[in-house]
Parts: sequence; C-alpha cells; structure tokens
Amino acid sequence: MLLLTNGQVRLLFIAQALYWLCSMVGITLTSLVGVQLAPYASLATLPLGLLVLGNLGGVQPLSIFMQRRGRRAGLMVGAWFGVAGAVIASLGVYLGDFAVFCIGAVPIGIYQASARYYRYVALEAVEAAHRGRAAAYVTGGGVLAALVAPELAVWSRDALVVPFLGAYLAMIVMAVGAIILLSGVAQGDIPARIPNGGQVMRDLFMRPKIFAAVSISAIGQGVMVLVMTATPLAMKFCGFDVSQSSEVIRWHFIGMFLPAFIAGPLIDRFGPRNIAFIGGVILLTSAGAALMGLGFGHFLVSSLLLGLGWNLMLLAGTTLLGEGHTLAERGHAQALMELANGVLGAIASFAAGVLIVGAGWNAVNVGMMPVVGVGLIILLVSGWQKLPLVRS
Repeated sequence: MLLLTNGQVRLLFIAQALYWLCSMVGITLTSLVGVQLAPYASLATLPLGLLVLGNLGGVQPLSIFMQRRGRRAGLMVGAWFGVAGAVIASLGVYLGDFAVFCIGAVPIGIYQASARYYRYVALEAVEAAHRGRAAAYVTGGGVLAALVAPELAVWSRDALVVPFLGAYLAMIVMAVGAIILLSGVAQGDIPARIPNGGQVMRDLFMRPKIFAAVSISAIGQGVMVLVMTATPLAMKFCGFDVSQSSEVIRWHFIGMFLPAFIAGPLIDRFGPRNIAFIGGVILLTSAGAALMGLGFGHFLVSSLLLGLGWNLMLLAGTTLLGEGHTLAERGHAQALMELANGVLGAIASFAAGVLIVGAGWNAVNVGMMPVVGVGLIILLVSGWQKLPLVRS
C-alpha cells in the first residue's frame, strides 16, 4: 500500500491529521465562541469567515514561495502562522475580546492555506499512475482527527476556568507538532521562474481541463463550507447541545476523509471527471436529507453525505488539475485552484451566519442545489472538449 511504502506520503498523512485536528476543534467551537463574544448574533460566524479570508490571502503567496524556495520551507512557514494565530485567538478568548479573537483567525487561515498544498506535494512524490491514490491518502489523514476531535473539543471547552481557552491552547501544541514533522518534507523540484504570473494564471484558467478542475473543486469547497459552518448554529437553534453537534461534526469529517482510501483508486481507474460527477450528485442528496427534517439523524446523515461529496469533488479536481499543466506552471495552477477554493469558501463563511439567522436552515440547503448543478454542467461540457493531454 502506497501509504506504507512511501515515506513522504506517510509523513504528509500525519501532518494532515494534526492540521485537521486543529481545524475540526476550531470548526466545532469557533462559531460558539462567536455567539458568546460577538455583539450581534449575525456576526457569530465572522471569525470563521476571516479564517477563510486568511486562507484566501495566503494561497498564492505560499504557492509562489514554494515554487521559488521549495516545499519544505513553504509548509513550515504556514504552520508557524498556525502557531501565531492560535496564540492570538487564545488571548482573545482569555480577554473576552471579540476583535482580538477575530484577528487570530486570519493567520490560522494562512496555516489552512499551507495545509491545502499537502496533497499536491504528495502528487510529486509518486508516479503518474498513482497520483489519485497519493492525493487521496494524504487527504485521508483527516480521518484520524475525526476520531479524536469531538472528544477533544468537548473536553478542552471546559478544561480551564475560562471556557474554550483550553481548545485554542491545544491548537498551539498541535501546530508546533506539525512544524516538527514538516521539517522532514523533501524540498522538491524548483523549476525556472515564469514571468508575468497573472497572465499565466489567466491562460491556465482558459484551458477547459483546468477550468473544469478548478470549478468543481471550488464549488465543492464553497458548498461544504457554507453548510458545515451553518450546521452547529442550526443545531443550537434547534435545541441540541455541544456534545450532539460535535458528534454530527465527527461524522461529517468521517465522510470527508474515510472515503479517500477508496476514492483514490477509483479516480485512477475511472477518471476524475466521472468521480467528480458522482460527488456532485451526493452533495445534492445531502441537501435532500437536510430538507427532510430537523432531527438529530437528519443532521447526521446530511453532514456525512456533505463530507463524502466534498471528498470526491476535491480529489477528482486535484487529479484533473495535475493533468493540465507543465512543471513550470505548477505553482500558478495550484495557486489558481486554491484561490478559487478560498474565494467561494470566504463567501460561504460570511454568508452562513446571515442565512441561518435571516432565512433559516432550509434556505441554506435549497440555495446550494443550483450551485452544485452548475458544477455538474461544467463537468459535462468540459468532457466534450478534445484537447491534448499535458502532464505535469
């Protein structure tokens, strides 16, 4: 098995688990901290929105930095931002200061941006025939976090006298652990620089294969962030406690990561477009499950399917992207995909609180359906394009 035989894939798998452990605890608790500290209920998800904004601002600089200085340096810089953000967020919780807490979310978002590149580094560590597996196995590191994060979130919430402080102090420890692990990542190839990077990214986006890869990944990311961010608030408004919402988030993350161990081989065998299409259909099914009721089971099944659909669309998009650019274009192509993911993710995070408070849970799920439909149409249309394959 690739995960056991390739040291780089195994190292990135563990680093991914540490990152997602930080992220899952944050996703479970950050909006709840927002409710406690924000001056208005509609601002409860603002910290998560700023986190995604930090992600958005970090993706391109980190990609170009790694293109020039190597993978190890870029990934370690990203993890240091995670340490800094967790320190600031901890201070905000300790002081009860919503503004300071929001500031801490931005560098945590940059850490998130760097972790998004783990799967690309895995692609470079294997042969072309195993790229789907490599990206999937590294992404699947999150399943380890999914098994631990809910208990950690519940325990750390009240571990110290100041509620929620323990969770953000734990994030500092986990981000430091990631830095230690990432020091073992290979630097990788450092290709010649391409001038006029903006024009390169525009040209890449015009290629049907790249356009399809970026679109399906970004749509899956945006929809997932919207519904996932809204879920703890929706459950709170429906009378569920933190332990119940943590359990739903656990199954959401299991859906996000456990299928990766199957999705990778499926992508390598059946092609990324077919698997991405299946992912889109599963996202629509998730919305349908949410609209059937407001019981605990409805939230759990919907969140599980939401994670599964996201997994297939992200991994298929990542693999498809790798088929459409050269080595020299790698940094710009990957930055383009993560920039698109960040834009839709930021919009979704900022919209989640407003939609939940102003329109309700059903409106969130109805609204995601036409967006996913656009992604499915893009997949169908791009499949008709007959272009020569350009491998990285």
